[in-house]
Amino acid sequence: MHATAIVAGVGAFIDAYEGFLIDQWGVLHNGDRPYPGSLEVLAELARRNKRVVLLTNSGRRRSFNEARLEELGFNTAALAGIVTSGEATWQALQQRTVEPFQSLGRRCLLFTRADDSGPIDGLDLEVVDDPAEAEFIYLTWLDTVTHSIEAFDRVIEAAARRNLPMVCANPDRVAPTEGGLTQAPGSLAQRYEALGGEVIYVGKPHRPIYRACLDVLEDLAPHEICAVGDSYEHDIRGAKDAGMAAAFVMRGIHAEAFLEGASRAAERKALDDLAGEHGVVADWALPTFRL
Repeated sequence: MHATAIVAGVGAFIDAYEGFLIDQWGVLHNGDRPYPGSLEVLAELARRNKRVVLLTNSGRRRSFNEARLEELGFNTAALAGIVTSGEATWQALQQRTVEPFQSLGRRCLLFTRADDSGPIDGLDLEVVDDPAEAEFIYLTWLDTVTHSIEAFDRVIEAAARRNLPMVCANPDRVAPTEGGLTQAPGSLAQRYEALGGEVIYVGKPHRPIYRACLDVLEDLAPHEICAVGDSYEHDIRGAKDAGMAAAFVMRGIHAEAFLEGASRAAERKALDDLAGEHGVVADWALPTFRL
């Protein structure tokens, strides 16, 4: 295994690739505001005619993510595309051309934001509140602001007793916010698996989401593309499995292991620990998404 190159910013490898897959939360913004330097990096990628796809494990539809990025000041017109796990899940439920989606029923127990009907708009689904009436669970969002993750136990325990499959449209287990890390849908899916439940994951690090990105980037080969993200489990693992280069943003969800001012030796040890844990090595590591 080669060693990860620790660099100051994207400028160190911007000319080495024609395409970039950029993660959203933890790289571009924290849900409330852009990170310093992120707007400038995207502008420079556009200036150099690099093809950029926003690749996110957001359980919400592409249109919602595009509108939110615009609100935060990002120029989405400069992107080659936006690929979200929520959109990919919606498409799979709408088309039902491959398993396990072909075999799912039509009555679902839906976990989403109260104001977001996007995950079910246009789908032939009936939303039910009782696990006894459901044929599968559709997990797009986890409201841990008003509920602890334990608050969902009664529902998922009842679902597990009935062997209901769970479709998880966001495999992320944690997400960065203005106030720090919060639990994300993947954490509830993991809890469901511990109960013996079946979980169908859509998104990083699973191969289909990268095939969707290659469809957007058309004639680019995987080795011409670099994926940038802050999750070793999802961004780095997924990119390397797809044959792409991977750049790891150290001060995202793993920030506690890469404190500002840490020595290069400490950063190297933390990178080696992550590589050992996940069995994969990032090509590049940078403090934050900046030039």
